[in-house]
Amino acid sequence: MLRSPFTASCRNTFKATMIAGALAIAGFANASSFEIEHLPKVKQAGNITVAADGKHTAYTVSQPRDMMAGDEDGTADTHLFVIRDKAKPVQFIGTKGSVSALQFSADGNTLYFKTKRDGDENTALYSISMMGGEATKVFEFDTSIGDYAVSNDGKTLYFVAREKQKKDDLKKKGFKAYVYEEDQRLASLWSVALGADDAEASKLFDKGHVSSFDLSKNNEMIVVAVAPTNLIDDFYMQRDLHVINTSDGELTATVDIPGKLGSFEFSGDGKYIGLLAGTDINDSAAGVLMVANTQSGELTQLTADKEQHIADIDWYGKDILAVAHRGVESAVVLYETDGDVKRTYKTPSDIVVRSADVGKNTIRVIADSPKHPREVFAVNRNKSTKLSNNNAWLADIDLAEQSTFSFEARDGRKIEGLLMQPEGEAPAGGWPLILAVHGGPEAHYSDGWLTGYSTAGQYAVADGYAVYYPNYRGSTGRGVAFAKEHQNDYAGAEFNDLVDGVDALVKAGIVNRDRVGITGASYGGYASMWGATALTEHFAASVAFVGISNQVSKFGTSDIPNEMQLVHSLKWPWEDNWMNLIERSPIFHAGKANTPILILHGEEDTRVHPSQSMELYRSIKVRTETPVRLVFYPGEGHGNRKAAAQYDYALRLMRWMDTYLSEDATRDTAMPEFDLGMAERLKKDDDKSDGADSAE
Repeated sequence: MLRSPFTASCRNTFKATMIAGALAIAGFANASSFEIEHLPKVKQAGNITVAADGKHTAYTVSQPRDMMAGDEDGTADTHLFVIRDKAKPVQFIGTKGSVSALQFSADGNTLYFKTKRDGDENTALYSISMMGGEATKVFEFDTSIGDYAVSNDGKTLYFVAREKQKKDDLKKKGFKAYVYEEDQRLASLWSVALGADDAEASKLFDKGHVSSFDLSKNNEMIVVAVAPTNLIDDFYMQRDLHVINTSDGELTATVDIPGKLGSFEFSGDGKYIGLLAGTDINDSAAGVLMVANTQSGELTQLTADKEQHIADIDWYGKDILAVAHRGVESAVVLYETDGDVKRTYKTPSDIVVRSADVGKNTIRVIADSPKHPREVFAVNRNKSTKLSNNNAWLADIDLAEQSTFSFEARDGRKIEGLLMQPEGEAPAGGWPLILAVHGGPEAHYSDGWLTGYSTAGQYAVADGYAVYYPNYRGSTGRGVAFAKEHQNDYAGAEFNDLVDGVDALVKAGIVNRDRVGITGASYGGYASMWGATALTEHFAASVAFVGISNQVSKFGTSDIPNEMQLVHSLKWPWEDNWMNLIERSPIFHAGKANTPILILHGEEDTRVHPSQSMELYRSIKVRTETPVRLVFYPGEGHGNRKAAAQYDYALRLMRWMDTYLSEDATRDTAMPEFDLGMAERLKKDDDKSDGADSAE
C-alpha cells in the first residue's frame, strides 16, 4: 500500500537525519532502500581516454556535492583516475573542482587535462606524469581554453578560444546595457609553442566560429568544426568540417554536413574522417555513422537505414569502433569504411555502453546497468570485464528490478519503455504510477541506471510507486525514420503514445488508472504540461520542469528557432501555422486543467525561457481552481546543475506526487507547504557534525 501523504517524505527526512554526514560506505549498512538522500553518493565515470600503446587508461569520476554532509553548494566535482594495464584504478587528482578533456601524450607518459585552479583567471591546460607527482600548468590563455591537442613532439599546442573582451569601465559607472545576440567574438583555432616563456599564441584558423577539432596522427592536418556565428542555433544546425594544414592554416577540403554534427576523428593514415551526423537537415539527431574523404571532402553515409543510433565512435586500426544504441539496449560494433560489419563484441546483456576509446589492442568503455551507475569496462572479442567499482555501497541497497515493457499504440505502432516497480504483487487496483517522459524528443531511455534528481526511479519505487520510462515516437535509438515520426505533429501521436502506455500498464494489472502522475523536463516538461491540460482526465498529478507551454511565444524567446523549425515543426509560425501551434500549446487548454501541477524552472534558461512556465501558471491560476505552483531556481538554466537546487527539486517532486497520488487525494487537496524545512535539516546536520568533531 502507498504511504499516506507526507509520510514517505517524513520517513525519508528521518532516515536522512540518521545517516547525514556519514561519508564512509559503512554509513549505509542499515539502509535497505534507495532514498533521495543517497543521490549525492552516486558517482559516475566518464571522459575515458586510452593511451596509444594501450598501457594506460584515464577517466574522470563525477562526485556530487552533499549538502546533508556539510558540503558547500556547487556543481559536481570531477576526480581523475588512472588504470595501468590490468591493475586497479588509482586516483590521481581528487581536489574540489572540475577536471575535464583528458588526452594522453603521444608516448603515453603524460596526461593532459583542463581545469581551473586557485590563481587561474581562466580554465587552463595542465599535465601530470603517469609516474605520479603533482600536476603542472602547461598553458593559460587570455580566455578559457576549449578543445585542444598537443603535437606528437610535445612542442606545439593547438586550441580553441575566443579573444579577450576589452574592459568596459562604463560598467563600473552603471552603464550595463548590452545588445542581444550581437556578441561577435567568434572562437578561433590557435597555436602556441610550448616550453617558451615568451611564446605568443597566434590564430591558425578564424573563418567562422570554431567549436572543436581533431589533429591527424602525423600532425600535418587538422579538421575543424565551424559554424557561421557563435549562436547555439548555428552550432546545432549549420556546422561543417574544414580540413586545414597545420603549417599555415590553408584550407584544403570542406565536408558539407547534411544535418546536425556529432563527434569526428581522423583515421590513422589520415585518408578519412569518421563522423556522426544527421542524415539530412530535418534529421533530429547526429546518430548516423559517416566517412569523409580528407582530400575531396566526399561524404558517405554508412548506417542511415539502420534501426539504431550511433552514440560514439573511435578508429580501431583501419576500422571504426561504434557504440550503437538499439532500442533500450546497446552494442559495440566494428565497422569497415564501406559500412560492412566486421565484428560485434560481446558485452554483458545487463549493461548499456555509453562511450568508448581505444589504444593498441585495447578497448575501454563507459557503461551502466539497472544495478549501478556508469563504470569502466574492458571489452575484448569474447568477453567484457568491469574495471571500476565507484559505487560499492550499492551492494547494501535493495534495488528494484527493471524490465522492458512494450505495448502497441492505438495506430499499431510498437512502443518500448522501461518499467520499475516495487517487489511483490501489485495491490488491488495496481500501483500508483509516475510516468517519466524524456526530453528532446530526440533522446531515449536505455536499460541502464535511470535514477536522478529529476527522474525518481529507485527512490520512488522505495515509496511504493511504479515508474515507467517510455520511448515514445520521436525518440532516438530506433533509427532515423522512427525519430522523425513526431515531426509536424506537436503533442499529437507522440503524446498519445504516453496515454496508450498507461492504458497498457493498467490492462496488465500493474498500475492504478486513477493514481497516475506525469513528470519530465524540457520536451518532457511540455508533455507534463500537456498531460495536465489537454489530457487532464488521464493524470492525477503533474510536475513539469523547464517545459513548453506556448509554441508561438517559445519560437520568439528560445535560442534555437531554426532547430525548432527544421527538425520539429517543419514550418515557420507564419506559414499558415499560427493556430496550429496555439492549439498544440498547453495554455490553449489551460481552462480544462483538472490536474494539480507543480511547475519548476531555472531563472537563466535560454533554451526554454522561464516565461513559458509563467504563461501556464497564470493561465491555470486565472481560469481554474486547480492547484498550481511555480518555483524558480536562481542561477540555474535548462536543468539544475548545483547540489542545493537538485536536492530541492527531488524533494518537491516526490512531495507533490505523495500529496496528489494518495488514495484519498482530490483536486481540492491542499498543496503541500512550500517550506521544505531545509534550515532545520541543515542545522541538525551541522550540530551532528560539530558533535562528531568534539568526540574526536
